Amino acid sequence: MEMANETEDQTDHPSTGFNEQLLGGPFPHGSDVPTIQPQFLLAPGLLPVQRSEKRIPNPSGHTKHESDTNQMAALQTPSPFAGPASRFAPPRLRCLLLPATMSLSSSISVASAQNPEPSRAAAGEQRPLLPHSTLEIAGARSGLLAGFDSLRRPYRPYPVFASNRHVETIFAAFTRSLPAVTFRRECLRAPDDGAVALDWVSGDDRALPPDAPLLILLPGLTGGSQDTYVRHMLLRARSKGWRVVVFNSRGCAGSPVTTAKFYSASFTGDLRQVVDHVLARYPQCNIYVAGWSLGANILVRYLGEETKCSLSGAVSMCNPFDLVIADEDFHKGFNNIYDRALANSLRAIFKKHALLFEGLDGEYNIQKAANAKTVRDFDEGLTRVSFGFKSVDDYYSNSSSSDSIKNVSIPLLCIQAANDPIAPSRGIPREDIKANPNCLLIVTPQGGHLGWVAGDEAPFGCPWTDPIVMEFLEHVQNEKSSTTKNSNQYEQQSVPQTSVPHVSVHVQR
Repeated sequence: MEMANETEDQTDHPSTGFNEQLLGGPFPHGSDVPTIQPQFLLAPGLLPVQRSEKRIPNPSGHTKHESDTNQMAALQTPSPFAGPASRFAPPRLRCLLLPATMSLSSSISVASAQNPEPSRAAAGEQRPLLPHSTLEIAGARSGLLAGFDSLRRPYRPYPVFASNRHVETIFAAFTRSLPAVTFRRECLRAPDDGAVALDWVSGDDRALPPDAPLLILLPGLTGGSQDTYVRHMLLRARSKGWRVVVFNSRGCAGSPVTTAKFYSASFTGDLRQVVDHVLARYPQCNIYVAGWSLGANILVRYLGEETKCSLSGAVSMCNPFDLVIADEDFHKGFNNIYDRALANSLRAIFKKHALLFEGLDGEYNIQKAANAKTVRDFDEGLTRVSFGFKSVDDYYSNSSSSDSIKNVSIPLLCIQAANDPIAPSRGIPREDIKANPNCLLIVTPQGGHLGWVAGDEAPFGCPWTDPIVMEFLEHVQNEKSSTTKNSNQYEQQSVPQTSVPHVSVHVQR
């Protein structure tokens, strides 16, 4: 894959309407955020929140707790991030949130008083290594679980807005803040003359060392670097000193479409070439990938295909896993709204490049794709033909990532929500995950699809998953660094005495 184009992008990618947001598409900003409707799609330095607790006396003689939030810039280098988050809930919604916030704070304070954190217990008492009972955990070795401090705390969904899976999905899609980030775009040409776009954080090539760990972000269907969940994850990783790049699939986030072929749940070729390209640019670093929804499905399939995987670790979130089951649920009840919204987004991308598909022979049904009312219609008319499947059912059956889990050979974290309307819990390959020591599954009781309105930054900040993902990635990175260090020490000790000076110089580099 050769470099085709490289540009600076200092503004957010324009939105083409809120129908494209759910599951990973653009959203309107600021005052354009409409009243919540059932239509949507699947930083300068990060300013981490530090909370201190104050006791304030009141007339009754009791004390109350007040959260005092101080924000501190995390990066010392010139920041590529333009400023505070630009998308928040309307003032009317904030007024409604205040009582819920007070209620949540009170409940947490009471719970903390009744069940003090292990760290506040008597001196010498060890913290429990088991995850909290509110979470379903499966697979992986105990040493990996010990690296998760956050999993010892209960999963506390935000009141009201996390009470229903559809409400949570919609609420997160419309009101989660959108951090401002300055990107530098790199367009890559694929062997079939297709193209994808890589969005790098501007300035990181100079600010970070060449061996800084690197995280590739792979959004969901029609998603890209404009999405809130992508940018929050980017900021958290960047604040830890990681290099981050967003992989925008063909046609997504303004990525150019140069052939009569988009991408699919089964196609891992573009991801493989992106990983190879990034590794060639930064050969000294460890590379990781985090994917959401359809991007997670593609990622897990890629991992299962790689007998000698170049990645050091990976994270899968909201993965549908079994596309046959996901397709069945997609046509039930309220899920039809998501189906139509995604179809609208696919049609919008298609119409921008319709001339590329004029006069195609064979089984293509261009009219059906151009007027698709459901994702299945679009896949039947275009996707399954482009990638050589006999039917749309054949495409779904042979594009699922559930069968790939058993072949994953690197550390993989899978995070799912039990009430996800798009990625059904019954499609999770639990037994295969348990049987593979490289895999770890975390299932939260709530979360919706790409929602997870819980945690310290709820309801407008990052999803509950972001701190968990970073704990996992840093744990794996530390293990890799420790292994490399021990290996270097062993090599130095095993070399004959006459070669020691040469080896010593090599190690110091």
